[in-house]
Amino acid sequence: MQKTFIALVFQLLFSVVLFAQHEHHHAADHKQSAVEPQPLLSQAMRLRDALAFSGNPLAAGDLQKLKVLENKPLSAETVKGIQEIFDPYCLNIIDINPEGRVKVERGAAKAELIQNGWTSFLVRINNDAGITAKLEVESPNAAKPFHSPSFEHRVKEEHKLTPGQVANRFLELQMYTNRPLQANLSGLKLEYAVVQIYCKDAGKREAEIAFHVGQGSQDLGFRNSTHILFNAKPAVTVNFRIRDSDGSPAMASFIIADSKVLSTGKFKRYYPLQSRRVAAFDEYPDFFFQPQIYRKDGEHVQLPAGTYRITYTRGPEYIPQIKEVTVPEGKKTFDISFDLKRWIQLLKLGWYSADHHIHAAGCSHYDSPEEGVDPKDMFRQVLGEDLNMAANLAWGPSWYRQKTFFTGQDHPLSGKTNTMRNDVEVSGFPSSHAGHIVLLRIKEDDYPNTKVIEDWPSWTAPVLSWAKEQGGVTGYAHSGWGLEPVQPVSTIPNYILPKMDGIGANEYIVTVTQNLVDFFSAGDTPALWELNMYYHTLNCGFTPRLSGETDFPCITDARVGQARSYFKTDGPMTYDGYVDALKKGRSYVSDGKSHILDFAVNGQLAGIGNSELQLKKDTNISITAQVAAYLPVNQDSIGAVIAKTPLDVRPFWDIERARIEKSRKVRVELIVNGEATDTTEIAADGEIRNIKFDHKLEKSSWVALRIFPSSHSNPVFVKIDGKPITESKSAEWCLAALEQCWKMKEPNIRKEEKQAAKAAYDNARGIYRKLIETGAR
Repeated sequence: MQKTFIALVFQLLFSVVLFAQHEHHHAADHKQSAVEPQPLLSQAMRLRDALAFSGNPLAAGDLQKLKVLENKPLSAETVKGIQEIFDPYCLNIIDINPEGRVKVERGAAKAELIQNGWTSFLVRINNDAGITAKLEVESPNAAKPFHSPSFEHRVKEEHKLTPGQVANRFLELQMYTNRPLQANLSGLKLEYAVVQIYCKDAGKREAEIAFHVGQGSQDLGFRNSTHILFNAKPAVTVNFRIRDSDGSPAMASFIIADSKVLSTGKFKRYYPLQSRRVAAFDEYPDFFFQPQIYRKDGEHVQLPAGTYRITYTRGPEYIPQIKEVTVPEGKKTFDISFDLKRWIQLLKLGWYSADHHIHAAGCSHYDSPEEGVDPKDMFRQVLGEDLNMAANLAWGPSWYRQKTFFTGQDHPLSGKTNTMRNDVEVSGFPSSHAGHIVLLRIKEDDYPNTKVIEDWPSWTAPVLSWAKEQGGVTGYAHSGWGLEPVQPVSTIPNYILPKMDGIGANEYIVTVTQNLVDFFSAGDTPALWELNMYYHTLNCGFTPRLSGETDFPCITDARVGQARSYFKTDGPMTYDGYVDALKKGRSYVSDGKSHILDFAVNGQLAGIGNSELQLKKDTNISITAQVAAYLPVNQDSIGAVIAKTPLDVRPFWDIERARIEKSRKVRVELIVNGEATDTTEIAADGEIRNIKFDHKLEKSSWVALRIFPSSHSNPVFVKIDGKPITESKSAEWCLAALEQCWKMKEPNIRKEEKQAAKAAYDNARGIYRKLIETGAR
């Protein structure tokens, strides 16, 4: 009995050892012989190239074996040899039975990954059904680690993700089907495919990997998936040493991509992988919708060993540079130095950059695992784009969480040269149909007697009035939306009726007559649409100032400050000083690549003394400014595309649109009452140049300079013999626009508010009619 027991135990142990030895060698059980050797060998050669291209080449010995097979006569030995070469690289064995059901088993490949990097494996497909569909791979561990925004004021319960759920979504999977491989299975009884796996984490991680060839093809009993315990090797900690042009440490922007060999357009990847970035939980709050990351001196990024192409810069005052870097094998840490290069430094000239419209929630931001990002995460973007001043606006999406950051004070991280404050955009509110409005420097962010967003007014004038009563500075956001002319036009000023069907400076046509608007936003919608409205209202004697904005990450999620203002103050930079400069027009709008400094008419600087100059009729005026612009010597492919892109397609403001043909020159235009009356050309080589225009005024006018559509000064108002600025043709256009606005907005104004709204519109009608009469005299 004892001998029998020992024999049984020995037999059991022996079978376990045999199983353990072959745990990752199931391929031997799946050898195919009834396969045509020629197409299989052809596929094998393409697989060899694909694996080399993906950075996971076959071993040298296997490459040699494949070369031998390639030169031998085709036979059953060819089929056998290919399987012997490729099966050890297979993560999974996929059987598709004659009914098209998919069963998956573990293959012979070692389950090894690399943190923050991609690993390519083969999968073997035994295709008894001859299916030619796409082979798809999926995993619950590759589910999206965030919920994209739904524009809800509060995140819905069903959209909430827990920290545990996010932590378990550490993979990215894809079938590599680019050339030289094919998108679909060939139908051959035996073939191989490449699956690529990215792992965010280091250490032991179990993942479920499943395959199918279309919904309903999964075999019963969960047999189309395998659970695999991976070992993810740690990446190298790459420390960044970053120096500004003056040698001081800095925050900068970095796009880390595959090296030249892998960035041919076929296989472009950014690191860390965007789809696995979760700002709420990652060491650094990198945004998933941007290719770049932001790092300050001394911070790091985890990268696998390999060669990378790193593009680095710090906003439009800097020249982007590229560095190719090889992160070595076998090291825990590695240091890289970056020296930033400026083409201009406005701060030294007393000018500060600002963007009055950025968001920490909504649009490209996720609304779970948190409702948007923390404002401190936005501050990193502000630093990395060299913005001196930023207004981070809470708005409809995730309003109730984001408004908790409102204090009426600067964000605690703010300093002497970089300041951010949380203010409000009234967007996603009942009045939004009439135009989104920006409220800066407000002390209270809840409209009186309201408990929820739905209680707020349904048109914009009451909100603007309330903001100004508490010392706020106000303007409409993304002005051009809704101002598209009813028929195409390519000139400004033009007299084509605007549609008034959007969320930009629509009801502005009313509220500007009530002195409720301090600034007119520019830079983030088509310049023709924005400026046509602005010019016409200036021609009616109204005096709002231009201010640059990005509306990040809505109109663009590329970067904050893509359009911006540059402003001057008399003392140290403060938020109060900024909004006062904005209100006075001691500023200009720019994409940051051209600049109009110290613009003056007869010595009267814009933004000083109400920007107003009193003169006698037939007086010559002298217009002066310091102007600078920067374009690369040779226009690159991206610049060429921008230059040819219609003005109503993003990017709306960009200096490449101002480039004169293929030269390195741009035009500076003198604008009088909206008309370009003179022009001069300057080299866009980064040098600051003094320019001067002489002009004779016959009547009261506003005067400005622009490099279209890259930068625009604020106006100086020249009064001739004390008479107001009045262009009757512009007043007629404004009156027609007002009627169109009422037609489009009135249906969405609440019944109980309609009487007050009608009275305001009627009052504006009277003002424009009077201006028409005055201007006609």
